[in-house]
Amino acid sequence: MRHLFLMTMLLAALPLAAKAQTWPGWPGPPPPGYDRGSAIADQHRIEMDRLRNQAAEREALAQQQRLQTQLTIQRLQAARQPTPPPPPTAYVPPTLEQERQAREAQADRSDEMIRGVTEIDAWLDRRPN
Repeated sequence: MRHLFLMTMLLAALPLAAKAQTWPGWPGPPPPGYDRGSAIADQHRIEMDRLRNQAAEREALAQQQRLQTQLTIQRLQAARQPTPPPPPTAYVPPTLEQERQAREAQADRSDEMIRGVTEIDAWLDRRPN
């Protein structure tokens, strides 16, 4: 956070460079000592410096937003209420009556299946017409 503040202060303290201008070629001859190539190079250098400063500002903003996001996530996680564990359920063994009913139900299901199979067997064993 301290580095972000220092970087912002340094970027704000940089003086803005004057924009180099090329000679348009009119209304007369260029002034003495004017070099078109160096003027264009100055324009490119100034533009590159501007783009570098802009990229540094964007990177500082991105870093600041990353830090704010991490802080927000930490704040949300700290405020989150822990869910209580479900109450333990004790195992209750079935009673003798419940076991007898389960055995009878299983026997009824088996008898029903056997009855259906014997009907099919009887139909298959019939005499042809």
